[in-house]
Amino acid sequence: MTVVGIWTLGLALAYTAWLIIGSRYVVARSGGRGFFVSGRTFSPLTVAFCITGLFSGSSYIAIVELSYRTGISAIWYGVAETVQVLLIALLLVKPLRKKLVVTVTGIIGDRFGRGAQAIGSVITGITFPMYSVATSIAFASALFAVTDIELWRCITLTAIILLVFLTFGGMRSVAFSQTMNVFMIFAMFVVGIWAFFVSPGVSGIQSLAEDQPQMFEVSNAGVSLIVVWFGTFIVNVPLAQAAFQMSMSARNPEDGQKGLFLAAIIGAPLILLGIIVGVAAATVVPDAALPLVGIAEYISTALPSWAAAVFFVGLWACALGWAGPCQFSGATSLGRDLGSALRPHATQAELVRYTRIALIGLTALMVLFTLLRAEESAWWNVMAWTLRNGATFAPVLAAFFWPLATRPAALTALLAGFGAGLGWYALSGFSATDFYLDTHPVWVGMIANLGGIVLVTLVQTRWKVTRSAERRGRGGFALAATISVGVMSFVYLDILNAYGLTGLALFLVALGVFAAAVLLTDSNDSADTPGESVSSQKEAEALRVL
Repeated sequence: MTVVGIWTLGLALAYTAWLIIGSRYVVARSGGRGFFVSGRTFSPLTVAFCITGLFSGSSYIAIVELSYRTGISAIWYGVAETVQVLLIALLLVKPLRKKLVVTVTGIIGDRFGRGAQAIGSVITGITFPMYSVATSIAFASALFAVTDIELWRCITLTAIILLVFLTFGGMRSVAFSQTMNVFMIFAMFVVGIWAFFVSPGVSGIQSLAEDQPQMFEVSNAGVSLIVVWFGTFIVNVPLAQAAFQMSMSARNPEDGQKGLFLAAIIGAPLILLGIIVGVAAATVVPDAALPLVGIAEYISTALPSWAAAVFFVGLWACALGWAGPCQFSGATSLGRDLGSALRPHATQAELVRYTRIALIGLTALMVLFTLLRAEESAWWNVMAWTLRNGATFAPVLAAFFWPLATRPAALTALLAGFGAGLGWYALSGFSATDFYLDTHPVWVGMIANLGGIVLVTLVQTRWKVTRSAERRGRGGFALAATISVGVMSFVYLDILNAYGLTGLALFLVALGVFAAAVLLTDSNDSADTPGESVSSQKEAEALRVL
């Protein structure tokens, strides 16, 4: 083990002890109330720290890796992530707070019943540890370069640490750890700037620009990949459960919005730092097989041992900032939501106990996932995104915007999206990069998801074209736009295939069909059926945002 490794382990142990002891102290002072949403007492700054640790921490690791390979074009990943945060603040915080929402699976259950809630909870619960593993693998690969600690041991230790402080204090522990993680990340920010000026400095970057000018092209990552980044984050807006849980813990909707806006501002320097460090590492340590290993070598040689250790513990704070909320939010779905679906009369204390048990289960699952596949973080991201988004996307949209949607339709959508996405990934040989027909399995899953809920709802219910002229106009426009996208996709199919955008184009068609169905249909029943339709007045209120 190197001297840097010894420093890193020492600082990491001290930081871990502070997270555990500090979170217990904070929870004890609060009286331990509000396990799931901390009694809705968060200030805007607390929400900002929570969201910054969640999104900016994980994005920083991704941006560092991307900029090492593609240069400054990695900035678009950070921009896409920031757009997601702003959309959540502008579109969802206030409506969700009015409903006192805690989780996405809770939204599905409130609208479509306990069966849909149970299925959604299981899918969400098992996929969140996949996200946790993905970010932890990226960090562990860098740590291995300086400590020789095997990846699975590092990730197992991370999972156990998360279990210790999350089980005790719930969301209040998340808030404390996220605040500390942000401070640690900004310490890493300072150290990263120091490393840049030591080597390669401005002159080194100028030399790189002369030798590899493509590293300074804003589209070097590829237009299709940049489009996918934006599509990924925008589609994830209604499904960002961990972010919902944090912003819903604010004192009021306005504080939640302010916190998200602050998070977007705080995250901007981290995006730039990720690019600076990644490009600098590519200059000093080019052609590393794993970007984070090359970056670890760069930091270790450019800085004193203690300063390099601060940088690596900052990377670990990025991993904790993503994995902690993911584990807690997944456990909330698997414990609280599944528990209430199976035992609708369970007390709050029982639901908290179920969630703590779920945290233990998800910790074991995170370790198991690591043992199964610890060498490729992208693989776990693809699997998690495909299974969760493919299953829950349409039911959540329908819960928000389509009162006509039925419970059987939601169940069909959950199972069809999950099965189609998993099946397509299997046809791709479970590759993280090479997909069957060059189509990402998440698009296939969400197409089946949208198609299932629309088809079953229209077949099962008695419906009519809405009498609202405004909605007919909007629905007609949505239908015309959908047909146009479909025709253009057919005409330019070869180009779409060449850029890997066929799946995204077909998803837009399916989304357009869903939007047209939402806007153009009303219930034709003389009386409303609970869980299936509501009055025209309620429909108009639900659809006004469209």
